[in-house]
Amino acid sequence: MFGVDTSELVLVAILALIFIGPKDLPNALRTLGRWVAQIRGMARHFQSGIDAMIREAELEEMEKKWREENERIMREYPALMEPPKAEENQPALPLEPDPQVPPDKRELP
Repeated sequence: MFGVDTSELVLVAILALIFIGPKDLPNALRTLGRWVAQIRGMARHFQSGIDAMIREAELEEMEKKWREENERIMREYPALMEPPKAEENQPALPLEPDPQVPPDKRELP
């Protein structure tokens, strides 16, 4: 990521051993590890915030496109908004059979 080669890491390790000393080196590395973990946590939190903002922007864009498409469809097909009309010329079907007509003489609708 930073272009650090193996020989450079060995040089840093030797310098750390010389200047910090073998007694305090484990504590220094532990502290460095905590700092790196905190920095990574902050970077993850920042990245998740950016991702959430991008998702919200994409959702708003999709909602806008959906609204525009819905308005276009409603302009082109206004009859879809009206409830279907019952035909006035069509006779209504009887709900109950006529009790005066015998069952064998009844007509099917």
